[in-house]
Amino acid sequence: MPSTIRNPILPGFNPDPSIVRVGDDYYIGTSTFEWFPGVQIHHSRDLVHWQLLTRPLTRASQLNMLGDPDSCGIWAPCLSHADDQFWLIYTDVKRYGRTTVGGASGASLRDFHNFLVTAPAVDGPWSDPVYLNSSGFDPSLFHDDDGRKYLVNMLWDHRPGQNRFAGIVLQEYSAAERRLVGQRRLIFGGTALGFTEAPHLYKRNGFYYLLVAEGGTGWNHAVTMARSRSLTGPYELHPDIYILSSRLRPDAELQRAGHADFVETPAGDTYLVYLCGRPLRNRGRCTLGRETAIARMRWDSDGWLRTADGDGLPRLSVPAPALPPQPFPATATREDFNTAQLPLDFQWLRSPYPDELFSLTARPGHLRLYGRETIGSLFKQSLVARRQQTHCFSAETVLEFEPEHFQQAAGLVCYYNSTKFHYLHVSHDEHLGKHLRVMSALPDSPQADAFTPPVVVRARQPLHLRVEVDHERLLFAYRHADEPEWRWLPQQFDASILSDEATTPGLPNFTGAFVGVACQDLAGTAAPADFDYFEYREREYLPDVRA
Repeated sequence: MPSTIRNPILPGFNPDPSIVRVGDDYYIGTSTFEWFPGVQIHHSRDLVHWQLLTRPLTRASQLNMLGDPDSCGIWAPCLSHADDQFWLIYTDVKRYGRTTVGGASGASLRDFHNFLVTAPAVDGPWSDPVYLNSSGFDPSLFHDDDGRKYLVNMLWDHRPGQNRFAGIVLQEYSAAERRLVGQRRLIFGGTALGFTEAPHLYKRNGFYYLLVAEGGTGWNHAVTMARSRSLTGPYELHPDIYILSSRLRPDAELQRAGHADFVETPAGDTYLVYLCGRPLRNRGRCTLGRETAIARMRWDSDGWLRTADGDGLPRLSVPAPALPPQPFPATATREDFNTAQLPLDFQWLRSPYPDELFSLTARPGHLRLYGRETIGSLFKQSLVARRQQTHCFSAETVLEFEPEHFQQAAGLVCYYNSTKFHYLHVSHDEHLGKHLRVMSALPDSPQADAFTPPVVVRARQPLHLRVEVDHERLLFAYRHADEPEWRWLPQQFDASILSDEATTPGLPNFTGAFVGVACQDLAGTAAPADFDYFEYREREYLPDVRA
């Protein structure tokens, strides 16, 4: 039986965890932002081993993110179970607006819409959504022990001079009427740390406990707790105020700790799941995005929740509960695209109409992408990718693609968002013919994009493409199908730009690095590109992978 849990439990881009136990099963829902399908749900039976199980928001009637800006879309899902069904609350963010918090002279306009879907089982079928409100984000549904239900969410105040994060509001939800009823009430204004968001309500021993995130989702992040004898308050702060944070410990391995939810085992052990980041040691950037970690907690005699060791710091390893181990089979490192469905580890961007973007049946055994809009488009972008989940990895694919002109391109991409990527792509030039080059979008450089010199490649032959990432170092290689040796591009690329921290000021950056394949046809003729397989292999650091 494992004695410890290794953090993070959900590596790679898996932020804003919401956890629920149903019998002996544990489920965590995490944000997916602009990646489709929406919401990741992971499953465990021992809190040690976790497996990606499903994504519930799969159709246009539930989620349509066409046009959603980068790092918008699905924020902070809340997963719960009551009345013999699962309840999932989520936000679809349509406009991010300014990042100002308090005292700003102008407006800070945002658009976010909150919805509810339900299902008899965690793997569905999930219902069409019920619209709830648009007053703020991070909605959470609380099921009181008298059967009544309440929605809590942070309140956004766009007015000049106001605190944008205006506190936590509560309003009753009528399951019979499928709508919010009564008046909303402000129940918690937050602390001086600000950025009060991510509310979750619980009831224990006659107290209502409120858990929120504060300090912003960067280095100042923290988990704040308050409680009240009354649902509507007033709420008194925890004696320590912040029950988990790494904001005062820059030496901690897990940074940005916050946005939490807790669960109890059948034996009464309490565990807190929270988001965190693992910065590159030599660059201080979190290319893996915001991940999910876990902490063992204790309820003290004063009725307050604290970490088991009492210091309120995130740890790389924590004591495991006394539960039988339930490991899952290892995820395959190579996908050969031999089924009609996209492998679960892969997602695409924004569109609820995947048939417009790709097919796994047009050429069996291949993933066919149809050339659509520019890479970074907010609408019809043919890009299929999976999360980067470790700092060192290898990925490769084989591409069959015959572009006819410079407006057609396809290849292998390391992608964060429309302003941050490295794209090894094949295209066509009227003088050179078929060629290969890298396009980089650079968020923190005076030059917004950069291209390597073109390299001529053979026409009408499959082309193998490869990327190697070691922390902040990124290298590309290629070879023709009959060549045993890889040809390395001489340039070394900066993988650290694929992070929240590398940005033009004011832009939202809340996802993480992905690696995958893409195809464009700016002439509108949907030229296809076929990918025979995709391999993603995690590994140890290599000083020079080309050796």
